[in-house]
Amino acid sequence: MNNLNKDIIIGLMFIIGIWSFISGQFIISTVLFASAAIYSNIVIRAKLNS
Repeated sequence: MNNLNKDIIIGLMFIIGIWSFISGQFIISTVLFASAAIYSNIVIRAKLNS
């Protein structure tokens, strides 16, 4: 997967997390924010190791 696809996935998780937070679905938004943060850290570590 190239960098553009990874950035799109992280961005979508973040935007959907914001939308679900606004609509009152706090558990779903928390899971999406956490998964976006973990996934972006994995991507950053992969870039640093290569």
